[in-house]
Amino acid sequence: MTATAAEQNGLEPRNGHARRWLILGVICLAQLTVLLDNTVLNVAIPSLTEDLHASTADVQWMINAYALVQAGLVLTAGSAADRYGRRRMLVAGLALFGVGSLAAGLAQSSGQLIAARAGMGVGGALLMTTTLAVVVQIFDDAERVKAIGIWSTVNSLGFAAGPLLGGAMLNHFWWGAIFLINIPVAILGLVAVVRLVPESRSPRGDRPDLVGALLSTVGMVAVVYAIISGPEHGWTSGQVMLTGSAGVAVLTGFVLWELHVPYPMLDMGFFRNQRFTGAVAGVILVAFGMTGSLFLLTQHLQFVLGYEPLEAGLRTAPLALTVVALNLTGLGARLVGKAGTPAVIATGMCLLAAGLGAVALLGGRDYGGMLLGLVVMGAGVALAMPAMANAIMSAIPPEKAGVGAGVNGTLAEFGNGLGVAVLGAVLNSRFTALVPGVVGAASLPAALAAADGAAERERVTDAFASGLETSQLVGAAAVLAGGLLAAALLRRAERAEAD
Repeated sequence: MTATAAEQNGLEPRNGHARRWLILGVICLAQLTVLLDNTVLNVAIPSLTEDLHASTADVQWMINAYALVQAGLVLTAGSAADRYGRRRMLVAGLALFGVGSLAAGLAQSSGQLIAARAGMGVGGALLMTTTLAVVVQIFDDAERVKAIGIWSTVNSLGFAAGPLLGGAMLNHFWWGAIFLINIPVAILGLVAVVRLVPESRSPRGDRPDLVGALLSTVGMVAVVYAIISGPEHGWTSGQVMLTGSAGVAVLTGFVLWELHVPYPMLDMGFFRNQRFTGAVAGVILVAFGMTGSLFLLTQHLQFVLGYEPLEAGLRTAPLALTVVALNLTGLGARLVGKAGTPAVIATGMCLLAAGLGAVALLGGRDYGGMLLGLVVMGAGVALAMPAMANAIMSAIPPEKAGVGAGVNGTLAEFGNGLGVAVLGAVLNSRFTALVPGVVGAASLPAALAAADGAAERERVTDAFASGLETSQLVGAAAVLAGGLLAAALLRRAERAEAD
């Protein structure tokens, strides 16, 4: 088989593609642009409200349209990449993202901006899956863990850099600039992808699973929407309960359909693989702990410690910087080679849990204790996340790399939403229990406004800090238990494969 034929069948050359590190740089640039847009819009809310006369509901849809579309299409995008070509879908994703960014930057109304953000979400879903799938194709087993570690680094960097980049640009330009800056990056990425990235696709040529694609998209959009709207409308409200239940029902239908269709988009047989199942559990719980804790941290830094939004963003950056520093050194990849995937995942998850505990117990009134926790959390994420992504991709046949990347992205989105929902619910429950006599205790600003005197305001603040501590400790316990379970499943799978 020639090298070209191997690429068309979705197989990497024996020693990886000759220009694999240059291709990885191109892929990471495209990935970073997508990830920045997950968070960059948050700092532009005041400007959007004033310039576009946007209501609160409009602003929420500006932010959520991107996340909803991206979450709903990730799995379908991965399947399309396997069937129609990963480079082709990468090019399509960059083009859609660039066009959507242009439309968003020039939007003259809230409706136009919401539609543009939805279009960007389509491009983002294609990019999120095809970038990881291409990494799997062009790197051999010896270098793949390190390459995925660098790919994961971009995720953390994008999360941390979004608010900072947005804040810096808004100091010098109008809000549309935060979208228009994506266009030269998309053009550069398009040229580089066409010139450098080899095409690869599944050689089987299965018929497209259109019903599965529809069910997975509708189900994920409904579930993610319920998670997003839960904190605002209440988890027991009719809107949230109905949307969430409908999403779960549709996703159940998706599973049943995939079990019986001759050409499933997602082969449910993957879940009988203990290595795959263990990595799946780990991905959900790392996303759960990291996103849920950062959701709480931003409130802690602003409401309890009194920092401004940009100052709070800067103080969460050590977590992402630790992930970046450790992944760029290749520490996780070396440890996987020496100690094995289960041991590295267990170590990383224990560090993540320890960091969450340190933030809860040492960072209540002092940023120094919180800083220690953030660094330890970053070390845990740097070890665990690339190892788990590699475990998922290794458990799936190479011709299904796009679906594997879609599963990884879908689970991460689910874990993100679950972390915010569960830890946020624990916070609210603890807070309202500690200040039952204060009107508006479901919200700290409302409770402070309703408090009678300085002593009661201090009691409210202390109650909120206590709720944060409790929720962080719950997150730490969940991450620790899940990490040990994931490592045990992976260890058992390795032993079974060795027998």
